[in-house]
Parts: sequence; structure tokens; C-alpha cells
Amino acid sequence: MSKLNSSNYKVFSKFLNDLAKKLTKYYYLRLNKPFKVSNKEKGKGYDPVTSADKSFEKFIRKEILKKFPKHQIKGEEFGQKKNKSDFTWVIDPIDGTRSFVIGNPTWSNLISLNYKGYPVLGLANFPILRKYYYNTSPKSAFVVEDNKKRKIKVNYKAKYSNVKLSAAFHGTISLNQQKKIPKILKMMQFPCADALSYSHLAEGKIDVVIQCANKIWDIHPLIPIIEAAGGVVSNWKNESAVKAGNILASANISMHNKFLKILKPISK
Repeated sequence: MSKLNSSNYKVFSKFLNDLAKKLTKYYYLRLNKPFKVSNKEKGKGYDPVTSADKSFEKFIRKEILKKFPKHQIKGEEFGQKKNKSDFTWVIDPIDGTRSFVIGNPTWSNLISLNYKGYPVLGLANFPILRKYYYNTSPKSAFVVEDNKKRKIKVNYKAKYSNVKLSAAFHGTISLNQQKKIPKILKMMQFPCADALSYSHLAEGKIDVVIQCANKIWDIHPLIPIIEAAGGVVSNWKNESAVKAGNILASANISMHNKFLKILKPISK
């Protein structure tokens, strides 16, 4: 993992803190109105994108380039223009577009700053919920809700015997494969709400999150928040979560290892 010095963390985390407020304001001033929806899959499935996704990403790119014109930017809607900078901003303008389309308030704006390929700072902003999560260093993560900032930590004492599990397979794990992990199916008591579930894990409200088929913009912004709050995150093969794909996030290493073992039959 590549690290920044403390002064860099201060500059970049302040930018993300300010950006979260701007994004919520931008939504209520410009995007809280009827929008157009199209399907990226075009007959192969359903992967919606809205005019708001594109507007959010344009706004985020503009804000980044005003402050850090030499940095790279990679976004879900408009791709990446590469240069030689060690810094890359990764953007999911609306994580949970399906929720956004039907008026479910759990969608978010996700942004990470990657340094030499690794996410070092992250932001998960929830405009409708009026709160956002971000980290200011490798060891400090916060939630800001109703303009009140509070440091967050995972539930270190979480135990397998009474685990709070949030999981979703997004149609990528067949029924036959699911039959190989009956323990997990029985423990899936809590709904999976995309970035909000990972944020709740960092806040100590959920102990384990399991998801499939994440793209880098789905998970990169959440990695530094989870790790700064004391959590553990990897793919199902216990490789770096930076690779994205099937993701496991846990409140402690003991819990993480337990669920890696349970997931092994379908993690090949």
C-alpha cells in the first residue's frame, strides 16, 4: 500500500469534506427533478443510467480539475484520460442508480483518491439522508450527519454467534452455487444497500458485508473508509479489494477469516 504524508492527507480530505457539501447542494438545486433513464445493457439485462449520473460526474470532474488540474480522473460514465500523475480520482456519480430511479434514499456519490494505484481517501455522500462518510488518514474515519461530525469505528467485538450480516448476490451467483453456502443464506438478516451497508459496517452497525460483481468505482471509495475505521476488506479469495469483483468486508480479522472459509466453495 502506498501512503501519503500527513499534510497531503489534510489537503485532500478537506477537499472531500467540502465536496460532499457541494454535491448535496448541487442535487437539491439542479437535479431534484424529473430525469431521463436509459439502459446500458440494451436487451442483455438491466443496468440503468440517468441524466443525473452524467450531470453529477461532470460536476465532480469540474471540481477536481479546478483544484488538482494535473491529476487523473476515472469515472463510471466518462472513462479515463491517462497521464503520468501518481494521483487518480475514481468516481461513481450515483452508486445505487436503481435506488435513485425508484426514489429509494440510499443512493450515494462515491469518490476515492488513489495514490500509485491504491485508494487512500474515500467519500460516500448520501444527499437524501443528509450525511456523508469519509476518512482523513489511514486511522481516522468520520460520519457527518446534520452538520455534526463524529468519529466512527467498526464493532471490534463482533462475534460469529450473533453476527449482523448484510449480503446480496445481484443475480451473479446461481441457485446451485448458493446451495453450497447454506450458512450464509440463513444469516442474511439485514438488507444490502450498496455503499450504505459498507458505511454502516465502518460505523459499527453491521458486522459483515458480502457483495458480488463490484466495479472499481463501487468499492475503491469505500476501502479507505472501512480500513480507517478498523475493518478488513478483500475479495472472496482474500486478495486485495482493489481488484474489485466479489467483496467481503468484516469488522475484525477473525470474522473475516471465518467467512472466507464459508465462501470458499463458490470463490474459485
